[in-house]
Amino acid sequence: MSTSHSGASQPSQDRATPDSLLHTRTGTDVSPEDLVLASGKDLTPRNLEWAQRKLDQEGPAALDKLLP
Repeated sequence: MSTSHSGASQPSQDRATPDSLLHTRTGTDVSPEDLVLASGKDLTPRNLEWAQRKLDQEGPAALDKLLP
């Protein structure tokens, strides 16, 4: 009698993503929309203004601070 499970060869859902697969930027410019979405906020005029101010102050590093 086999003790293996049918899903044993599939990756576990509770495993962390390897560092080599985590990326905060793709080498392209960071937009206010990117910053708002990365922060988990809705795309509203107020949030876009917040993101633009943050980008003006911190540059692309603002996105790095939000993401791993």
